Amino acid sequence: MPTDSQCCTLTPGEVTLATLKRIYHGNVRLTLDEGARSAIEQAQATVARIVQAGTVTYGINTGFGKLAQTTIPAPRLAELQRNLVLSHSVGIGELLPDNVVRVIMATKVISLARGHSGVRMALIDGLLALFNAGVMPCIPEKGSVGASGDLAPLAHLSLMLLGEGEVRVNGERIAAVDGLRLAGLQPFELGPKEGLALLNGTQVSTALALRGLFEGEKVFAAGLLAGALSLEAIKGSIKPYDARIHKARGQTGQIAVAAAVSDLLQGSEILDSHADCGRVQDPYSIRCVPQVMGACLDNLNHAARVLQIEANAASDNPLVFSDSGDVISGGNFHAEPVAFAADIIALAVAEIGAISERRLALLLDTGLSGLPPFLVKEGGINSGFMIAQVTAAALASENKSLAHPGSVDSLPTSANQEDHVSMATYSARRLGEMCFNTAAVVGIEAMAAAQGIEFHRPLQSSALMESEFAALRQRVAFLDKDRLLAPDIEQMRLWALRDSWPAPLADLLPGNAG
Repeated sequence: MPTDSQCCTLTPGEVTLATLKRIYHGNVRLTLDEGARSAIEQAQATVARIVQAGTVTYGINTGFGKLAQTTIPAPRLAELQRNLVLSHSVGIGELLPDNVVRVIMATKVISLARGHSGVRMALIDGLLALFNAGVMPCIPEKGSVGASGDLAPLAHLSLMLLGEGEVRVNGERIAAVDGLRLAGLQPFELGPKEGLALLNGTQVSTALALRGLFEGEKVFAAGLLAGALSLEAIKGSIKPYDARIHKARGQTGQIAVAAAVSDLLQGSEILDSHADCGRVQDPYSIRCVPQVMGACLDNLNHAARVLQIEANAASDNPLVFSDSGDVISGGNFHAEPVAFAADIIALAVAEIGAISERRLALLLDTGLSGLPPFLVKEGGINSGFMIAQVTAAALASENKSLAHPGSVDSLPTSANQEDHVSMATYSARRLGEMCFNTAAVVGIEAMAAAQGIEFHRPLQSSALMESEFAALRQRVAFLDKDRLLAPDIEQMRLWALRDSWPAPLADLLPGNAG
């Protein structure tokens, strides 16, 4: 159970990406800004007045979706909300991991606490108590089309509050009622609109997309570092990183990437050793790193802005506006912004892997790199990195298919009432697999580039790069002859997914903002 010193206070509408990243990585307690309570209570009082007056209002005393014209009598409203949760708990597949579920729970609290959902404060306090007790709902990963919200997965979250189904505590599955007991709670009887407020919303899609962003920025940093290692390994030119080139174009990410790589290599003996070599141009995978990786960074930054807004959004339906007493049905549950953000993260992650694989191929081609064939002595008896590159090519190519935009797909649901959907949940979920693939590709490149640098000894790279080289060598040894490389590749995949990066790279990452 986290300590109070690791507490995150959620201020609805103002939660930063840095806070969301802390929640994703775990070991935090959540509290709600006390200033949010008044709006929550006012919205719930508005709902209570509607019920007392018997005013027919969608989501409060009617059926749902295509059944919205059916009026439900007051004595059956609790049954209505319970049935809604049970009937919508139709997810399938592997359970979402706890790091994603933590973000789902936190963003659901944020959304409900915006004061437009009409739920009781006790329900939000219950979610916070469960989070802080480490009780995670069991949420299957498949079954949402991203409108009307993430209905099925959020229904599985809501089951926990009813004491139905199962939860996880420290990875162990137990009955939900036992999980409630661990948090000092009893099963809830949902009040008017509460089931709908819990089920409507984009929190699952958003949490999955945030995972893609947080993992994607790691492989972005790893890709830049691997690219800098490769530049040193082939004795490439630093001139294409001259700030004047990039300012002349004006693309923000491009300028930042060129500066970061220049900072990484500042003071390199290897660079100085061939300053006057007469080499005119390197292949694009080396020369155009600022242009390609800068565009990736711009995509990640745009996605980060969209996802921070969505993580703070009131995205259920209908929404309660207590100042006027209005309850208005709209469509904030439609996750198209999240789907678009996930798709552009996918493009960035695929391209990071694609250009990395091309640099790896360059390193192994003695005619282009000037290094021993396949980066190994006694080629022929040894195959070196030959087949590691095949693995990288397979993964980079797989990501091309996975990068196909999910947001262009739609299938109508609910008897054509919900006739256009976002597919945001799939768009965001596939990012996990894509980041896994790209981390392996970039890790293989970095391992191969380190091997290439060894052939230039005793020349040293910059102090910063030599520190990174030493850390890499703690994971994988120099390849003096063929050995089993699969464990080394796994080590380097983990290297690419580490949390800490040198300042020139860490300062670029959108998830560190705030």
